[in-house]
Amino acid sequence: MSLDSLFSTSLCYGAAGPDAGWTYTLPIIFPLAAIASLYTVGAIRLWQRSGRARSLRFRQALLFTAGWIAMVVALVSPLHALGERLFTAHMIEHELLMAAAAPLVIASCPAAPMIWALPMRLRQALRAAGHIRMLGATWVFMSRPVIATVLHGVAIWAWHVPALFEAALQQGLWHYAQHASFFSTGLLFWWALLPRPGRRRACGSAVMHLFLTSLHTGLLGALLVVSPRLWYPENTVGSSMWGLAPLEDQQLAGLVMWIPAGLIYGGVALFLAGLWIHTTGWEQTRNRCS
Repeated sequence: MSLDSLFSTSLCYGAAGPDAGWTYTLPIIFPLAAIASLYTVGAIRLWQRSGRARSLRFRQALLFTAGWIAMVVALVSPLHALGERLFTAHMIEHELLMAAAAPLVIASCPAAPMIWALPMRLRQALRAAGHIRMLGATWVFMSRPVIATVLHGVAIWAWHVPALFEAALQQGLWHYAQHASFFSTGLLFWWALLPRPGRRRACGSAVMHLFLTSLHTGLLGALLVVSPRLWYPENTVGSSMWGLAPLEDQQLAGLVMWIPAGLIYGGVALFLAGLWIHTTGWEQTRNRCS
């Protein structure tokens, strides 16, 4: 069996129409199951050790569960099969990965539970790898907000080039590479921007990068809406099953990228702006009183 056929093989019940079925592919099911298992085992171990932090761990577990469910909806549910024939479904799938699953997973702080799920020797090896200067410097560079924002933006725009988008539709390996790049750069983007302990002052920078991301993704969505021609004809072949003309399918997909996804980026930006203002005001008040 070739590598591409492995990525294309699935157990899919139903056609890619209104009755599209669930898609079960090993390159998706195995990572999803592994991630869930690692997090569950590690969370239980931390739960037993944490004591006072149990309520926080519970909230983090809820966030992780919501993010994991968003991944399942995007990659395994009938939405995935439908996305191969309906551009709007394909766009919803991508936005679930980038604007829903990725921030929820990052907000859940999954690193600690997953590390605690590993055997002691592997944990020690990871700790030693973290002290390698070159790896540390690479991670610091990659996780800078401006770098993470640029990488995420490049992934979004590059995969919407018609030649690459059509290749992802025709070949399973390219299709999963597309999803992996959207999700991985999304994780990096949200990790670099969402506040963590000791990083409250970075909220101002995060607001700017979220605003810029909402602008360029909104521009791409608007171009899909106003374009008089089809960008990806093969991805709209099932639009008639849903009462849509191919161009209407493209316009609806553009609206999904433009408005709902933009509202998520904009909403998080407003939240961080409020947090930034509150933190700055509190620090100024404290300085005056001291």
